[in-house]
Order: sequence, then C-alpha cells, then structure tokens
Amino acid sequence: MIPYKAIEIFTSEKARCGKKTVVDAVLQYVHELKIAARCIVTRGIAGCYESGELATGRLEILSFNMPVRIYIIVPAAETELILDKLDGMVSEGILALHDLNVLSHRTQNTFFPRQLMVRDVMTSDPKTVGPDTPLDEAAGSLLSSIFTGLPVVDEHNRPIGVITQGDLIRKGGLPLRLGLLEESGRRRREALFNQLSTRRAVEVMTRPAVLIGQDRLLSEAVELMLSKGVKRLPVVDEKGRLTGILSRLDIFCTVMREAPDWKAFKTQEIEVKQIKRVGDILRRDVHAVSPETSLSEVIQIIDHNDIQRVAVVDAEDKLLGLISDRDLLRSFKPTHKGIWNLLSKVKGAFEQHEEGTDLQQQIRETTAGEVMITSLTKVQDDMLIEEAIGLMIDKGLKRLPVVDAGGRFQGLISRDSLLRTGFAGAA
Repeated sequence: MIPYKAIEIFTSEKARCGKKTVVDAVLQYVHELKIAARCIVTRGIAGCYESGELATGRLEILSFNMPVRIYIIVPAAETELILDKLDGMVSEGILALHDLNVLSHRTQNTFFPRQLMVRDVMTSDPKTVGPDTPLDEAAGSLLSSIFTGLPVVDEHNRPIGVITQGDLIRKGGLPLRLGLLEESGRRRREALFNQLSTRRAVEVMTRPAVLIGQDRLLSEAVELMLSKGVKRLPVVDEKGRLTGILSRLDIFCTVMREAPDWKAFKTQEIEVKQIKRVGDILRRDVHAVSPETSLSEVIQIIDHNDIQRVAVVDAEDKLLGLISDRDLLRSFKPTHKGIWNLLSKVKGAFEQHEEGTDLQQQIRETTAGEVMITSLTKVQDDMLIEEAIGLMIDKGLKRLPVVDAGGRFQGLISRDSLLRTGFAGAA
C-alpha cells in the first residue's frame, strides 16, 4: 500500500475565489503545483445547502447553482504543500481530508498538454518583410531575430511566403550561414549585404507558406511541422492575417513550463510510461577525430555532413572537445582572410595571405586539439529529454554532445530529434 490523502471540497457553481469560480481557481492551483495529484470535478444534479437553499434540475429557477464536488488525490508527502493555500480559496463550502491507501499509481508522459492551442504558445507580432523588401534588409532582420525564418506578407498582412537562411544561401547567393555572418565584422557584412541589395524577397522566398490557424491544437501544429520539415509556422487568424509565429523554441519553452518533476514521481513509487531519455534519440553518425588530426581533414568532414560538428576524442573515446565551422573562424580570425573563402566554399580558398603566410600549409599543420572547444555543455545518455530541453533553452544551444557514464562520446542530440521523439511519445 502507498500512503495517499484524499482532499474533498463540497461547494457550489457560483462560489468565487477572486474573479474566478472556486472550481477554476482550484484546478489552476493544483495544475501549477506540478505534483503527482489528480483532480476530479463533478457537478450534482440536485442538492440542498445549510443556508436553506435548494437546487434541483426539475425547476429552472432552482437549477442555477448546482452543488459541485472537487476530489483531489495526492501522495501523503505532498499534502501540506497542496493544503497551504487551498483552505483560503474555498470561500463557500466544506473542505475535508482523509487517508487513502493506494495499490498503484500509473501515469503517462504526454510531453505537452493536449488542450493547449497554438495561440497559447506562439510568439505574437513577429518581424515580417514585404515581397519587395530588398534581400539585404531581410538578411539584417534575420540576423537580429531569434527566428531563422521571416514571414513575407502582402498589404493586408497575409503571409504569402517565408524567407529563411536556406533561401538566402540557395537562391539569394549568400555565401555562408547567418551564424558565421555575425562573426564577420561590419565591413565584410556590408560587402555581402551590398551583393544582396539588388534582389527582392519575392524572388527567393519559399512559397506557399505552410500556415497554422491560431485556434488549432498545438499537437496539430507540431504534426504539421514534422510532416513538412519546417522549423517554424506563421500563425494566422480566421481571415488569414498574420498574428504570430510558432517555432520549436516556443514549443520547448512550453514543455518546460508544463512538465512536472518526473524524477520526483519515481521516488514516490509512481510508474510513468512513455518516458524518453537522451540515449533513445541521439545521432550516432557524428564523426569523431583524435586531437592529432589535421585541420584540413576536419574541414573536409564538416563540409560533407549536415551536423556541422566534429567531436574530438582520446584513445578511449572520451570526449575532449567539439569543433564547428564557427570555431574554425574564431581560431583564424583575424590572421587569415582566406579562411572566409574556405568556409564559404568559394573557389581558390587556399590563397596566399598578404603577408606571405601560406594558409593551406597552416591548416595542414594545425591540429584538431589546437582548435577544439573544451568548455562544453554535455549530457549523459540516461538524462530525461525534458531535462535536455531545459538545458538547451537555458544555454541557447541547438545541439548537445552526449556521453555515457564513463565520459565516452556517444553522439549528438538536436532540437529536431527532441521534438520528434517527444511528440511521438505523446501522440
């Protein structure tokens, strides 16, 4: 037997707690505690009160204030926490407490609550561009935005397309991704932006835009994002006008806001189904090199995979560091201007530096161990995916290296893998 407590509140439909009914106030209070409590509300079909008032469905005049019973089941250890404010919330009625012996308690991880609507989660009033906006302005807006895509709207604020970093690179001629552009310095950015200024957003945008209504369920929006392979969705009202944008970051922030403490549930002997751990979702096809590997080989690896990361490990596969294209840039800047051509895949990258230093030779002579970033945020493969999401949000990361209990490199997790696994478990 597991010791639990049952809390019962006998009140009425019209009983108030501030501006809310007692029912709504209690439900919200229990929900926001994020503890292993279940709450059930039942409405009576008839009843009478100690005040002499009678409620019955047989007479319309007497059916306006039916009795309500709120029944809360909670582990005994959490009783004081839940009763802390509950007594003061019941402005009218009876509050009772009694012991309950529970045989088993089973629940399921739903990733995010199914009742949430898109409008509850989206970012309102996002940045937008028009079809005739020059590409340099669009790129500037993306650089200063938390999103990697901008809705393109018509004169009625209706989305007609989306312009993304990928559009700027594939169709707009931007030679490198925006993350590297941020590192380039003002003069180089201005030169690249001048090349974009002669073209307009309508020429490179992805169309039609994949849209979601603001009153659709969040679960529908996630399913649409995964099926269409997009990272964000413009959100529209019933007239098709843009009201917000929904990104993976918005969804992850919601997951963290709504998720209970699953570890605490385990200590209370509660069986939780659909729990997913980092080891279930990591990508194991991440290239790993030794600290002695030449930088020329590292560059080739980064150039030929979509992860844009190379792990550096020792002889026992223990993770020592990571290398990304941004790390390469920071390592050489401002010594070699030619590294920009290399990273943007422009022909003739291995040119002579103006001071006569051979860039190609220095790249061959530089090792992975000299360039790698060692101050890493890494996670173990048994971590819950909700914990990993919280860490990525807190650190502003899109990927995390994963190690086992012995520190041996296992792979990487990304925002996409977290969303797919979490949603698959909740669907």
